[in-house]
Amino acid sequence: MRFETRLLASTAALLALASCGGNDDAIATASSASVERVSDYPVTLGEPFTIGATKYVPEEAALYDDVGLAGIYGGEMAGKTTANGEPFAVSAISAAHKTLPLPSYVEVTALDTGRTILVRINDRGPMTNERLIDLSEGAARQLGISDKGATGVRVRRVNPPENEKSALRAGQAATLRMDTPESLLKVLRDKLSKQAAPVVTVALPEKPAPVVPAKKEAAKPAKPPTVAKKEEPKPAPVAAKPKEEAKPKAATAGAYAVQVAAFASRANADALAKKLGATVIASSDSKLFRVRFGPFATEKEAQAALADARKRGYPQARLIRD
Repeated sequence: MRFETRLLASTAALLALASCGGNDDAIATASSASVERVSDYPVTLGEPFTIGATKYVPEEAALYDDVGLAGIYGGEMAGKTTANGEPFAVSAISAAHKTLPLPSYVEVTALDTGRTILVRINDRGPMTNERLIDLSEGAARQLGISDKGATGVRVRRVNPPENEKSALRAGQAATLRMDTPESLLKVLRDKLSKQAAPVVTVALPEKPAPVVPAKKEAAKPAKPPTVAKKEEPKPAPVAAKPKEEAKPKAATAGAYAVQVAAFASRANADALAKKLGATVIASSDSKLFRVRFGPFATEKEAQAALADARKRGYPQARLIRD
């Protein structure tokens, strides 16, 4: 009888422990389900869209590797969701891209320093033709970008190990990649400088009318003294001198400038100009804001400023002649 009682008691204890274990599993499952709001599945592409005159078609590009300009976004996304429905996190290592699948994983390299980080693409953008990618504030901070200006970058799609994907999904940073060597950075900067920049194309039609002819005609009314004194035949030498003085064609002061970038946003242009000590020039319709060095009196001075701008990490800088 005592044996049966002990057996029943021990059996009841085991059942009680088993039931407690089941509740713990249920709680763990529920908590992990709440954390797993960010997922790599399903992978989506989305419909084609147009920015200005350029059409973008999202596609599965396994070997994607390109250079362009990177911006920073975040504050305007507070409380919103990304294009694939995830809650936007300012501090997460994430980014917006126009055509890569959502989500995707890319290595982003800053072309001025060579620093490379792993980033998770979970949003569409930038909604401007000027930039290739927009980084969250967390990604920009890890890459070493501290302002709102556009920065030259390389974006290369990769398939990292699961532990690194998991870290990015959780809003944490993955391990830093090895810095890109200077020899490769030079190749990438050169590739970026040769890209056909739509910003520069738009900036070309500017004040093409020279003002030199108007000054030559203004020098002619020097003959009236001849009518005032007919007695003295001195007007002839006086009339001959204005032609020699009408030579100043050296009105080229300020004819050269170096354009670093152009923005649709005045705030972005002002930020970059402040960083570089440059000037912001607005287009006639105030839809485009150009960041420039100058004006320079000679082409030699402008070429020196152009070389300096490219050394400072702006290979897209160009010489402009008004």
